Amino acid sequence: MTVSFRPGDRVPARLGAQLALGARMLSMDGHDDFNQGQISARLPGRDTFFIKNALCGFDEATPGQVVAASVRADDPTDPLAPPELPLHQAIYRARPDVGGIVHSHAPHTLVFGATDLEIRPVSHDGAHFTGRLGLFTDTSNTVLDQATGEAIAQQLGDGAGVLLRNHGGVIVGRSVRHAAVFAQVLERACRLQLLAEQSGRPYTVSTASDVRLKRDFIYADLSVRSYWDHAVRRVARAWPEAAEWRG
Repeated sequence: MTVSFRPGDRVPARLGAQLALGARMLSMDGHDDFNQGQISARLPGRDTFFIKNALCGFDEATPGQVVAASVRADDPTDPLAPPELPLHQAIYRARPDVGGIVHSHAPHTLVFGATDLEIRPVSHDGAHFTGRLGLFTDTSNTVLDQATGEAIAQQLGDGAGVLLRNHGGVIVGRSVRHAAVFAQVLERACRLQLLAEQSGRPYTVSTASDVRLKRDFIYADLSVRSYWDHAVRRVARAWPEAAEWRG
């Protein structure tokens, strides 16, 4: 049963903590761009999701700076909701399996999306996204309307992410933990492949068989949880107040 959206829905404590921790780890990974970029999450069976508000950056997000939003475009909108809400609404409507979304302007992801390169399994990181990374080229502008959000969701398809040409990347996961980890994975994959391209020399990539094995082991749910836990420990060392949050 789907639970209807209610304006001002209270953010579940655990989900709020995960969103704040995910935002902080994205900051540590170089995803900051003033207060731009979003991280969102939803619980199964709900048409409500929760998202970092429009005023705070990844580096200063706290559980109290998260607002509720509806997947439906005609429902009321919190005044602190980010302007790119249509991007998240469209993806959640199109992908019932998605529990978390990250949109950021991470530098290597953004530059990679400005090229015509296809992501290749140069590293373990690239293996996760090979054949599962879309490219949206209709506009590089802020995603302010439902039609653009739906076009991006279409380019995402059933994949793991989509590059927005000259704008950044959108990464999805079954939970906000998965989305935050995979956003860091994509940034590293793009950086390493760009380095390989800059070498001016031919380079090798993982075989299709190795790609399957890496997805099954390196990016299995248990592995992703361990990467999340490691990133949370880093966040707590950088921002001791985050140790009080429970994600």
